[in-house]
Amino acid sequence: MKTVDGGVTAPKGFKAAGVHAGIKKSGKKDMALIYSEVPCLAAGVFTTNVVKAAPVKWDQKVVCESPFAQAVVVNSGVANACTGKEGYECCTEMAAETGKALGIPKESVLVASTGVIGAQLPMDAIRSGIGKMAPILGCERSDARLAAEAIMTTDTKPKEIAVEVELGGKTAVVSGMGKGSGMIHPNMATMLCFLTTDACITRKMLQKALSADVKDTFNMISVDGDTSTNDSVVLLANGMAGNPEITEEGEDYGSFCEALHEVMTALSKMIAGDGEGSTCLFEVKVSGAPDKEAARTLAKAVVTSSLTKAAVFGRDANWGRILCALGYSGVSFDPEKVDIWLESRAGKLKIVENGTAAGYEEEEATRILSENEVTAIADVGAGDYSATAWGCDLTLDYVKINADYRS
Repeated sequence: MKTVDGGVTAPKGFKAAGVHAGIKKSGKKDMALIYSEVPCLAAGVFTTNVVKAAPVKWDQKVVCESPFAQAVVVNSGVANACTGKEGYECCTEMAAETGKALGIPKESVLVASTGVIGAQLPMDAIRSGIGKMAPILGCERSDARLAAEAIMTTDTKPKEIAVEVELGGKTAVVSGMGKGSGMIHPNMATMLCFLTTDACITRKMLQKALSADVKDTFNMISVDGDTSTNDSVVLLANGMAGNPEITEEGEDYGSFCEALHEVMTALSKMIAGDGEGSTCLFEVKVSGAPDKEAARTLAKAVVTSSLTKAAVFGRDANWGRILCALGYSGVSFDPEKVDIWLESRAGKLKIVENGTAAGYEEEEATRILSENEVTAIADVGAGDYSATAWGCDLTLDYVKINADYRS
């Protein structure tokens, strides 16, 4: 397995496009389209927020009921959430217009939207965008990048990755693009993420791989504690790699899962590190937990702690915030057995030993915390399980960005 320079067009048969359709007044790209030359099997995971956007409802139906999927159309700027019957009809029209432009059934078109909640989609702009994208779909690296840029809202950079993996003697590719910067606290999905692969695999195994891996990737990131109405992760597999079909667990399934994990982990870290107003990626590694779920709970408690996130922003080794967050997580452990370290490119420093302050220099801790990627490592001494969560620091700019988000 190796990482290659690429996005959603890296697997065989996938094309993409990204354009400015007129949804955003800024003139920035605001619509993206992903298309497979042949029908795909689809898997998906979606927000658990009771308030679900119209595209989420549509995509759940496509994933569960349609025999195949072949395209994804995405708009940014308007979320099409809390828009009632009209919003769902607009979503249906997006799928129908895309299907018409590509010559495929509307039931094979997945739809996604991101942006302001409560506003209706400007359908004239949407129709115009679809009309612009269909003729310019391409399989080049630049086409994938344009699509990744078009789905951004408050993101500061596009998020893409591609990985090659050998399956049954054939080279397959797993790739993806994602967006997310604020309203990030997923449960069964995260923001928007679109994964493509040319691997040949059954729908059952595709969904199994995605559902299993999301627990240790997208479900382990948080920026602000808010679970969006639009969170969606969809995975399309068109089988064009020509590998023997993966129908059950085994060596090829394991290799596919490893590649998928690599892609989803990378995208998770990109999203967490690009949190609104953030200055660094904050990683939390917990070991010594009594079971896997406890390890996940402990790691997420620290990475979501506003006080800890603020301390990281201030380059303050206030380890009491970390220990406190571990303590209110709901997991039972002996505080007097806890060890904590801080780590970054600047070095590694033990700051807590057996639940109390270790002998360390504050200046060294500040130097470690001043990097753009910082890790807190906690061993709670209660078992053999571990987990990792990702987030970011909490800055003054986060408040500024969200105070005038609709302006």
